[in-house]
Amino acid sequence: MRLLVSLLLRLATTALTLLALLVLCLALLRAVPGGPFDQEKLAPPEVQAALAARYRLDQPFWVQVSDYLGHALRGDLGPSFQYSDYSVQELIAGAAPITLMLGGLAALLAIALAVPVACTLALRPVGLRVASWTSLLALAVPKFVLAPLLVLLFALQLGWLPAAGFGWDQPRTWVLPVLSLALPQFAVLLRALAENLRAALDSPPVIAAQARGYAPARVIWRHALPLALLQTLGFLGPVLIALLTGSAIIEMVYSIPGLGRYLVAAALNRDYTLLIGSVLTVAVIVALVNLLIDALQWLLDPRLRN
Repeated sequence: MRLLVSLLLRLATTALTLLALLVLCLALLRAVPGGPFDQEKLAPPEVQAALAARYRLDQPFWVQVSDYLGHALRGDLGPSFQYSDYSVQELIAGAAPITLMLGGLAALLAIALAVPVACTLALRPVGLRVASWTSLLALAVPKFVLAPLLVLLFALQLGWLPAAGFGWDQPRTWVLPVLSLALPQFAVLLRALAENLRAALDSPPVIAAQARGYAPARVIWRHALPLALLQTLGFLGPVLIALLTGSAIIEMVYSIPGLGRYLVAAALNRDYTLLIGSVLTVAVIVALVNLLIDALQWLLDPRLRN
């Protein structure tokens, strides 16, 4: 019963957050100088007024909020001003799977690298210090610097991988974007997991396993790692969100037609409907990720259930 009440509260909070985000986006768009039809400067004023009236941009602020919310609840995110042949939901439906696929692969790669490296470092006296310095070094290099460096090395110098582009049937085009997304988050997970492993080694179950004479590798992998993973699960939510929100830079660098690239293009071209639709889509995905992480913690940690 408590789980159901908690779930309903989370859903209500998520709905209020999305509503506040919609109001904030519309308010900021109205406050920014310019509009989606500024490129039509040669058109007569009456034509520009007709365009604004057609898309109800001449209505008061709260009327626009009510109109957009009513259409969004029916699954209609409106037409795109920049891509006139497509609706916003069509563009998002084509772009979101690409962004989610890149983020998912990057998350799997970051976890697959962080777990064995952290377990190896946990057996070394200076392992925690090495993990901290590795994390600091990786986080000090922003994505818009890391991605061109990877292109310069693997695409231009070595010629192993393509410098840009994306194809579902061309896995080689996934490698550099996934690496650019995964490496900073690998550093975050490595430090968190290394610290939690050191704490788990001092816990009573692990001390008891050591007292039985088990090999250090078995103590780490069979006894300390499950405890450390449970504590590190709380870091997984911010990592997944960072992968999703950081994809905009990567998609622009590698010319990937994902959600982040549409988000940047919509902001630059004052494509209000596409911008708001992309922001709300990202917000919904972030809310679902947080809900999934909370559910996993509840299932795996008996203390939360009690």
